[in-house]
Amino acid sequence: MSSGTRQSGPHWRRVVAALANHDARTAYAQIVLGARLADVAAGLAGQRRERAIAALLDSGLVERSPDNELVASETIFRDLLSQQPRRLAQTGVARFMRLGRIERYPANREERRELLAWIASEAIEPGENLTERQVNERLLSYTDDVVMLRRYMIDFGVLERTSSGSSYSRPLKG
Repeated sequence: MSSGTRQSGPHWRRVVAALANHDARTAYAQIVLGARLADVAAGLAGQRRERAIAALLDSGLVERSPDNELVASETIFRDLLSQQPRRLAQTGVARFMRLGRIERYPANREERRELLAWIASEAIEPGENLTERQVNERLLSYTDDVVMLRRYMIDFGVLERTSSGSSYSRPLKG
């Protein structure tokens, strides 16, 4: 496949595959530095040299100039970046999480309650009695500040604490 037969522009996998190949990477460096075609990968045996050059052409990293020399593409990386899909807007509690951890607490009380209720439903079974240490261990996967998270959960009624403070549970309702 030559650069002229690519159907939808460069593909990042072809670019990475070409750069992962030692021979192609060496040839690419030489081309970027302005080496003439006759000097590109001159130390390689004929077939290895041709494969390296073909990989660079197929990936779009290099192009043929009007005088049949090889030149590094001026637009390959910009083209690859423009193909990246835009990040989709997140909805629900996912807006406040990053990699499964709380990134920020919602300012809106209803949204904050929704986030806390979701965490409680993920971490604690309804009616399950836990010590403070057990609650902290479970909440640690959501935040490093388990004390604040636990306090919010109690304040919003998604976690209950006994009057002695020795046991915590998720209410059977909601």
